[in-house]
Amino acid sequence: MAAPVLVAPDSFKGTFRAPEVAAAIGRGLEAAGFEPPDLCPVADGGEGTMEALLTALGGETAAATVHDPLGREVQAGFALLDDGGTAVLDMAQASGLGLVAEDERDAEAASTYGTGELVAAAVEAGAEVVLVACGGSATTDGAAGAIAAIEDAGGLGGARLVMLCDVRTPFERAPEVFGPQKGADAGAVRRLRARLEELAASFPRDPRGVPMTGCAGGLSGGLWARFGAVLEPGAGFVLDALDFDARMRRARAVIVGEGRIDTRPSRARSPARSPCAPARRASRAARSSAATSSARSGRGCWTSSACSRRRRSRRSRPRPRRWRTSCSAPASPSAGRRCTARPSTGRRCSSRARRGASRR
Repeated sequence: MAAPVLVAPDSFKGTFRAPEVAAAIGRGLEAAGFEPPDLCPVADGGEGTMEALLTALGGETAAATVHDPLGREVQAGFALLDDGGTAVLDMAQASGLGLVAEDERDAEAASTYGTGELVAAAVEAGAEVVLVACGGSATTDGAAGAIAAIEDAGGLGGARLVMLCDVRTPFERAPEVFGPQKGADAGAVRRLRARLEELAASFPRDPRGVPMTGCAGGLSGGLWARFGAVLEPGAGFVLDALDFDARMRRARAVIVGEGRIDTRPSRARSPARSPCAPARRASRAARSSAATSSARSGRGCWTSSACSRRRRSRRSRPRPRRWRTSCSAPASPSAGRRCTARPSTGRRCSSRARRGASRR
């Protein structure tokens, strides 16, 4: 029997969940005559992480009534994995941007209290380790709401928190990096930063300057500083939990994808997520891989090795010379007139062509 194709997409945000993308690609492969593929929907520590881990590892789901970012009651879920002592939850189910209409977004008022309630519900259900997927939040409160909710419920009771992080942004930079998409204008960003600075000074340890403490508007950093939460790059954690490397070695090829794939550098991103973690692993293992995206700017589909070559070539290739000149008269070879402005100096044109044009 031929080796299967490994299909490992992330979610296409705003369109399809990762399992739906994987299933659609799998149907296409079978229709084209390939063996049934190995479907491995993945996540990067943001929305969809709970579903990815639950699908691969097994377990059961539970629900709790919590408060959304603006204090309204909502139903949110968490999963208890088959190992018996581990719970996983997506903070976006309680404090996510998707729970707030665009005209309701208020980065200063939004609270993570509901996320704290969801953590407390998982602890009450018997979890000794709670995996919190940080991503898709509407909040920038530095975990103040979550801390209050956990303490109102009596604390963690010895349970340990693991924050699955999808960016490397430090605590104090969360407002300027992510605040605008949550409804913060320039003034709100300054106030949020001041609030986080004050909050950081009150914690037992300082999250400022620590990578990955700015996830979910400082949720990861606040819980790290107050409760000693562990910070983990989400993409790498999920791929390891799914036994991705072993499955990749057994595959003839790997297909990956996410909502948007491009070559723009992003210091905020986790190293394991730049731009497509499964593709990077496949490239290192010399496996043929293809990436697909739902965004047009993702530039279609390419192999992971081509992605890395394109990034390297863009860094090393000299930029085109830009001629900055105020000359509006075209050069006239027959008259022997040429513009003599130098490239990239910003000097005004001193050519006879310009003077001749003005006389005409």
